[in-house]
Amino acid sequence: MSQQGADPTTRFTDRVEDYIRSRPGYPLAVLDALRSELDLRPEHTVADVGSGTGLLARVFLDHGHRVIGVEPNPAMAAAAEAWLGPSGLFRSVRARAEATGLAAGSVDLVAAGQAFHWFSVPEARAEFRRILRPGGGVALVWNLRRLDSTPFLRDYEALVRRWSTDYAEVSERYAEEKSLRAFFSGPWREHRFDNTQAFDLEGLRRRLLSSSYTPREGDPRRDAMLADLPRLFSAHARQGRVAFDYDTRLFVGRLS
Repeated sequence: MSQQGADPTTRFTDRVEDYIRSRPGYPLAVLDALRSELDLRPEHTVADVGSGTGLLARVFLDHGHRVIGVEPNPAMAAAAEAWLGPSGLFRSVRARAEATGLAAGSVDLVAAGQAFHWFSVPEARAEFRRILRPGGGVALVWNLRRLDSTPFLRDYEALVRRWSTDYAEVSERYAEEKSLRAFFSGPWREHRFDNTQAFDLEGLRRRLLSSSYTPREGDPRRDAMLADLPRLFSAHARQGRVAFDYDTRLFVGRLS
């Protein structure tokens, strides 16, 4: 594992504020697909595993679901609790995917947004089977930045690869088919949706620093990386903004 640390639960501790302010939410089409594929209804309880600051949980809460956020990182869990707690439908559990602490047969859907690639697949699979009610399903979703669909995104990708600590190691595990096959052990269905964000220079800075593979405070590469950013922004900004385009990829199935 990289210098960022062998324990993935600590990677975002110093990035929570940037994460809150710069990461994309999830399109409502995700919820529509789950209603169609899994007959998801508002009375169903969702375990959002690796819930982070609550971006995926928000989608379910806004449509009447009770959501249990399972998150091992205290700083990220606290951010979700502050944001989502007032809804009255959100409960936070500080635990890992492999040992959620939830009761057996207590949830109707297990969801993971931007998190499954950090899980130990065999242990998480066994745990999700344990906590799901009969007939319950699993939804794994990522917002995956498009790498070369625009000149800006091509140059941003080059900047990330130049200065990152372990970007290639992390990114190759996103939506990895081998892990998905081992996890579902049966058929799953994939859906793709468009998603986008627009950033000014400060927003772009926060978006860059929200990534766990960028250098931490004190690493000399960090200052050099940030010095590159205004040049990148100036080369591509239109009306003071640059656009991040994503493919939101949703994988849905049941665990046999």
